[in-house]
Amino acid sequence: MTPNAASASSAPSRRSFLASTAVVTAAVAGGMPLLSACGGSDTGSNDGTTSGKAAEKLLPTYVASTVAQPDIPSKNGSSAGYTGKVDLAALAASVPDKLGTGAPFKIMSPFWGTPPKAGCAYYAGLDAAAGTKITWQNQDGNTYGQKLGAVLASSSIPDMVVVPNWELVGKIANAVTAKFMDLGPYLAGDKVKKYPNLAAIPSDAWRMGIFGGALRGIPMPSAPASSIVPYYRKDIFDKKGYEVPKSAAEFLSWAKEATSAKAKVWACGDMSWISAGIFGVRPSGSLGWNIGDDGKLTYRIEDPAYLEALEWTRKLFDAGVVHPDDRARSGDPSQRFTAGQILVFNSDTSAWYGKTAEQAQSNPEFIIEGMDIFGADGGDPKLWAAQPAGIWSLIRKGASKTTVENALAAADFSAAPYGSKERMLVDYGIEGTHYTVKDGVPVKNDVGNSEVLNAWGMLSAPAPYFAHPDFPDIARKQAEWQQRMGAFMKKTSTYGMNIVEPTRYANLSSQFEQLELDYVRGNRKMSEVQAAISTWKSSGGDKLRDWYKQLIDQNGSGN
Repeated sequence: MTPNAASASSAPSRRSFLASTAVVTAAVAGGMPLLSACGGSDTGSNDGTTSGKAAEKLLPTYVASTVAQPDIPSKNGSSAGYTGKVDLAALAASVPDKLGTGAPFKIMSPFWGTPPKAGCAYYAGLDAAAGTKITWQNQDGNTYGQKLGAVLASSSIPDMVVVPNWELVGKIANAVTAKFMDLGPYLAGDKVKKYPNLAAIPSDAWRMGIFGGALRGIPMPSAPASSIVPYYRKDIFDKKGYEVPKSAAEFLSWAKEATSAKAKVWACGDMSWISAGIFGVRPSGSLGWNIGDDGKLTYRIEDPAYLEALEWTRKLFDAGVVHPDDRARSGDPSQRFTAGQILVFNSDTSAWYGKTAEQAQSNPEFIIEGMDIFGADGGDPKLWAAQPAGIWSLIRKGASKTTVENALAAADFSAAPYGSKERMLVDYGIEGTHYTVKDGVPVKNDVGNSEVLNAWGMLSAPAPYFAHPDFPDIARKQAEWQQRMGAFMKKTSTYGMNIVEPTRYANLSSQFEQLELDYVRGNRKMSEVQAAISTWKSSGGDKLRDWYKQLIDQNGSGN
């Protein structure tokens, strides 16, 4: 079996990385009262958050799964790890009784790659096992926001819709409350026990499914610990005698030594994603707000660390140690990494296994390792906790009871735990059709690689985990890396809140992504970045600060 979709984002865009670090809001942690002045009901404004005791009464009862216990339990917000071999002939059923009735319904979901054809063996096999009859309306994940916005603005919404948190802005955020139903009558409290795999989803993840004062979203849980990894070619480091850098200055010095344009070898790709961890920059979105030791509430771009991270990243570009294609933002950095053209690149935790498996036959000397994130000065890093869910599946308002129950049956099947028959079917499909078993390990064939892709896995997922029967040591490394990084994890003041900002602020920070890209490549000046920060303040940032201050005053701080 492979890791569930929650532990790895496959979208080839920056938004996929933003999602995997959960930079958009969520709802976790108790102890905070309902925010009444900033919305939280179908009849009032949809801005604000619902948390604390008000959230507790909306949540499903948590009932842990007993199907398979992890070899490496979750620690410091990490994913769990399974390193032992599973007996595929003795897999347990996590749902003894088929919950679907076979009534048809439609699901719209983002999809990266080429979707399999309707009625393919994978879809037919899953429908037969879950008792469902799903028509998949898969949409290009890279342009999903455009399609999602258009669909939610129309009068024809599919029965079930997958909404990633990076699309949860502006009108889409408000449409979640307006267009999707309250699932409390089906899932709140002990009602969820009808769906054992949904009951086993941690409560922290379920809190994030509360929108407009009601439980609307079925979550795909993810680990709060860091999921963006600075990978390095350990085989080449060992061959060259390179020491793994442990400070920002050491990295730059090593990068200059390792780069040889003549030999077509550059030290790294664009390090922007990891520079935030090195310098302690808070995430984008709602998690970017924090009350400092001085008692002042600031946004991430107001923190001096924000400019320091940009300056360091620019030094790498200026020094010529970044591959030219990364400067041009063309091609695939991971392919340059496996080709030995760059020795360090950033990706999410899934690349650890993906690249190992990809290179195992063609390049047996290839070794990918995750570099521990260091503090800029060589001390401990200052990392910020991600939220424990980043994607939801929601059911449209007005759906019949039969449709709701079949949609929940599908989500329950998708949330099956590692070591279960259902998880095996979701991850690998049908034995003989999509995979064969070799030395006790399932191996996908061409049909499996073309059909068993990210559709069912988007509906929900179990608590995050790593498991690779063919490379169990990779699962151990992934889990232990997250545990080490999780030890340095802090929470921002808005951690634990599913926040919907007022729509008038929806595009306030939109300019910064492109500005950052341009600055680190030498195409904009630091004075322009500073001017943009001043403009942000005067054009709504200070007013948004007041809004957040009121929210935190009434709800309490997430840290």
